[in-house]
Amino acid sequence: MTEPPKRSDSIFAPLRHSVFRRIWLASLLSNLGLLIHGVGAAWAMTQMTSSADKVALVQTALMLPIMLISMPAGAIADMHDRRVVAMVSLLIALTGASALTVLAWLNLVTPNILLLFCFIVGTGMALMGPAWQSSVSEQVPPETLPAAVALNGISYNIARSFGPAIGGIVVATAGAVAAFAANALLYLPLLIVLFLWNRIHEPSRLPRERLNRAMVSGVRYITNSPSIKIVLTRTLVTGIIGGSVSALMPLIARDLLHGGAQTYGVMLGAFGMGAVIGALNIGSVRKQLSGEGAVRACTISLAGAIAAVALSTSAILTAIALVLAGAVWMLAVALFNIGVQLSAPRWVAGRSLAAFQAAIAGGIAIGSWGWGHLTDMYGVEIALLVSAGLMLLSPLLGIWLRMPPVGARYEPPAEALADPEVRLSLTGRSGPLVVEIEYRVAQDNARAFHNVMQEVQLSRQRNGAYGWSIARDIGDPELWTERYHCPTWLDYLRQRNRATQSERALHQRAIDFHLGPEPIRVRRMLERPFGSVRWKEDTPDRAANEVLPVVATAAGSST
Repeated sequence: MTEPPKRSDSIFAPLRHSVFRRIWLASLLSNLGLLIHGVGAAWAMTQMTSSADKVALVQTALMLPIMLISMPAGAIADMHDRRVVAMVSLLIALTGASALTVLAWLNLVTPNILLLFCFIVGTGMALMGPAWQSSVSEQVPPETLPAAVALNGISYNIARSFGPAIGGIVVATAGAVAAFAANALLYLPLLIVLFLWNRIHEPSRLPRERLNRAMVSGVRYITNSPSIKIVLTRTLVTGIIGGSVSALMPLIARDLLHGGAQTYGVMLGAFGMGAVIGALNIGSVRKQLSGEGAVRACTISLAGAIAAVALSTSAILTAIALVLAGAVWMLAVALFNIGVQLSAPRWVAGRSLAAFQAAIAGGIAIGSWGWGHLTDMYGVEIALLVSAGLMLLSPLLGIWLRMPPVGARYEPPAEALADPEVRLSLTGRSGPLVVEIEYRVAQDNARAFHNVMQEVQLSRQRNGAYGWSIARDIGDPELWTERYHCPTWLDYLRQRNRATQSERALHQRAIDFHLGPEPIRVRRMLERPFGSVRWKEDTPDRAANEVLPVVATAAGSST
């Protein structure tokens, strides 16, 4: 007899947590406003110009900021209080929507002005995205995190199911200015809920990184995480190819179906309804299919749906095809999102999610521009058929970039380590620091040890080390020396404590190869020690308040 599913496995389990529930409901309203705004902007552009390029650029203007500023936004979210970052971001979007409302009311909107203020609204949402998404793990327990990620996708797509239809009605009856005003008003509930959220902020005992260094740390983590790189690459490709549907939707309604604003809203609603259906079935897909199998099924189905949209002249058939397209699009994007979110530790969660947002939004933005140009040259039908053909071929990427398993689980951070013993006066800026670790390994285990150390290399580098190497003594083949650098003493302390539980286990696997009664030997050296040497006998030592104290936060030792 099959056991009933655990309550934590339910897609609705996160809604039992009051903070998540309030933020989720308020975000649903803000998503509704954003979709109404998108309908108003796209339709306003079709009224101002007949250029398919300009119409497609509305989508680009809304999405391009996510691609351009996602990494700074992710770094800011990791460095500062995520609640405050989200509120400031919403205020930027609110300012852009309000200003556009006033200009539209005064009949001062031109195509370029419309694109500019869509870019400002998109900038606010780009700043908010990493802070909002990375704070989900603070609102629900780890076992319900995948469901919470899926619910956030459902929130957007519930709004997508009804927002475009409402937007079409609003635009048809009251004009684009009413759509812009509705967007501005619907940001307010989320601002209020975030203001009232009593978030527990646990600052690090170490000073936070500077913005540029934090961005470098995020990029370094991603480039040394093979699974995340694969997911981001597949996300970018899917966004470029699959973005044709959303970018050309106004032209599908106008040129293929010969409809108006209401037809456009209904078609977007059909796509959004399908996305909700897809999100509700994420749990089943994750259990029944591998990561590669799930993405392959989604992309092949999406190719068929796009082809059906291109060839259909019936609003009903097009709507059915868009329901399928929305379902498989949402499944693919949610699988990518969950894969990134469950793979990234807390310290870099915002930056990892920012990279994901940049990949999907950048793909859609680049694709929208390309599909708009192709439509100007050959028409909507040909552009969509080309998109369908490329989407059908995209699973071939799995030959070289196979998706990692979709069953990954959120991993809490490892226990903090005690700082190493220091007898030299150091400041946080002292460095570069060189770390050497000596292992004595039986010659029969040389190959296995070397293979483990290749994984250790990625672990060290993604957490902050550089210049990593492993060397074997030619006079004593059992002696191996691992060597790596950290820019400063503070960077070394951060690098030591960024390891996850699985990375600590990996480091222990390497240590287990060590022979003899003596432990592995670790040397930590200042590469340019001139700041630690007094030039003259009477030169005063550094002030005590400049020296970074050593704090034993937990028992244990690590390299």
